[in-house]
Amino acid sequence: MDQRLWLSVLLAAGLLCLTFAPVSQAEDQVEDVLGGDVDVEDELDLDIDGVEEELDGDMQDEAPPAPKTPPTPKVTYKAPEPMGEHFFAESFDRGTLDGWVQSGAKKEDADEEIAKYDGKWAVEEMKDSKLPGDKGLVLKSRAKHHAISAQMLRPFTFDTRPLIIQYEVNFQSGIDCGGAYVKLLTQTPELDLDQFVDKTPYTIMFGPDKCGEDYKLHFIFRHQNPKTGEYEEKHAKKPEADLRTYYTDKKTHLYTLVVNPDNTFEVLVDQTVVNSGSLLTDMTPPVNPPAEIEDPDDHKPEDWDERPKIQDPAAVKPEDWDEDAPAQIADEDAVKPDGWLDDEPEYIGDPDAVKPEDWDEDMDGEWEAPQIPNPACETAAGCGAWKRPMIDNPNYKGKWKAPMIDNPNYQGVWKPRKVPNPAFFEDLQPFRMSSFSAVGLELWSMTSDIFFDNFFITDDRNAADRWAADGWGLKKAAEGAAEPGLATQMLNAAEERPWLWVVYVLTVALPLVLIVVFCCTGKKKSVATPAADYKKTDEPQPDVKEEEEEEEEDKKAEEAEKSSPAAEKSDGEESPAEKEEEEAEKEGTADEKLEDDVLRRSPRNRKVRRD
Repeated sequence: MDQRLWLSVLLAAGLLCLTFAPVSQAEDQVEDVLGGDVDVEDELDLDIDGVEEELDGDMQDEAPPAPKTPPTPKVTYKAPEPMGEHFFAESFDRGTLDGWVQSGAKKEDADEEIAKYDGKWAVEEMKDSKLPGDKGLVLKSRAKHHAISAQMLRPFTFDTRPLIIQYEVNFQSGIDCGGAYVKLLTQTPELDLDQFVDKTPYTIMFGPDKCGEDYKLHFIFRHQNPKTGEYEEKHAKKPEADLRTYYTDKKTHLYTLVVNPDNTFEVLVDQTVVNSGSLLTDMTPPVNPPAEIEDPDDHKPEDWDERPKIQDPAAVKPEDWDEDAPAQIADEDAVKPDGWLDDEPEYIGDPDAVKPEDWDEDMDGEWEAPQIPNPACETAAGCGAWKRPMIDNPNYKGKWKAPMIDNPNYQGVWKPRKVPNPAFFEDLQPFRMSSFSAVGLELWSMTSDIFFDNFFITDDRNAADRWAADGWGLKKAAEGAAEPGLATQMLNAAEERPWLWVVYVLTVALPLVLIVVFCCTGKKKSVATPAADYKKTDEPQPDVKEEEEEEEEDKKAEEAEKSSPAAEKSDGEESPAEKEEEEAEKEGTADEKLEDDVLRRSPRNRKVRRD
């Protein structure tokens, strides 16, 4: 019993530990990320304390000082510093848009009211920032066109090094319909950031986009046709991972694109791969066109027969085939049930109904009471004119059709012949895209307050990982530390979805009740009897008390006989023959009694004793 009680206590303690585990783990993450480099502000003002000590000096002599509550340490954000080879790094921690150019152009093929790129941008902290001092670029307007861009330190050229671009996005107010993708603007002499629009040439477009219930994570690159020189957009396949959480949890997420010189690519969210593939095989439309195409001038001959089956022309309808026979006929064996009321209608007018006072017979017609089921039919077999039920006609055959046979003239499904593709080319190095020299955001959104931060472009994976750890890693740890415990999360979820209380009871409370019942209660053991304590052995064991009492009485009788030899002699002397017979009978009786006693005492051979 004690062991079961201790087991239940340990299980309850384990559940409490699980409740507070997320908070403790998040605090550990903060300590791991911060290390010793992050400053901690002490909110105590020494000057104010000194003044209070002078004013309250006399009071302190009279009463002991009240205990002071230690201040809660506040993490001061430290901007990430780019290390290693990089082409662009922007954390917005200067608090200004220096280096960024807002477009003053107008969008073509759009209404004059919304054609202008007049959406507002600002550099500020997040609404619910867990890191004071951490600033980012915020899209402030809704239902407007936004365009802003910045020049890179130097153009990126695709040669033997990979391309790595990463940045952070936080949908602070959620997202209804809009994008948060970035464009890498192609290096051209005509590039003018002040006239940045949707048709400005770009090399790669990458990032999240959502409208309705369509959650996208774009990776698009523009490939130049080596024959015609024209550019065509190539879209990566849709990720198989569920992206919904990244748009709805209002947390900061890190989006990373890696394009390798071997034509492979990876798309990561929060440093986890959600999409990957090859530029040669996993893009739509494919980079390289087919070597052959269908001849546009080829046409199907008029006598081409594509029918695999035809009706047998030699088939003849049988003479006894009756096409006019009905599919169902009345059942002649049916009999009207007893108690059928032929003269009673199935429905009658409601006798309690009253014509409305505003009923106008000229406008509404003659008033009739609404129909209700006839009460007389409730106990009867049926009401109204009885009709025989319908059954399937055994002689029904339907419309006669000739059976189908294989078409002797079948030529198969016609397809136009293949001819060499005049536009065919083979580019085995699609990684060698056009160089780009600027980063831009050209967006339309129905939701405002989209937060962008920590843009980084490099060809060194280690440099990108360090930048991510110093920026996004710090945000992740701070957000994790601010998250409520498991119990609070469960209560908040239940407030939004009351049906979760049923799940909690079935998955948490019910097992706890069962554990307590199992560990702390049980059947009380009844007083053990000798018959209940037998061991499973072949050794003779004492039987029930009645048998023991009988044995004691037999022993007392034998002792009494031995102690009175004079009484036996007084009965007269017996002959030697009678004495021998009497002794033999006693020995046989003793042997039988001994065998019965052994069998009775063995638990394997014990028989049910009848009272």
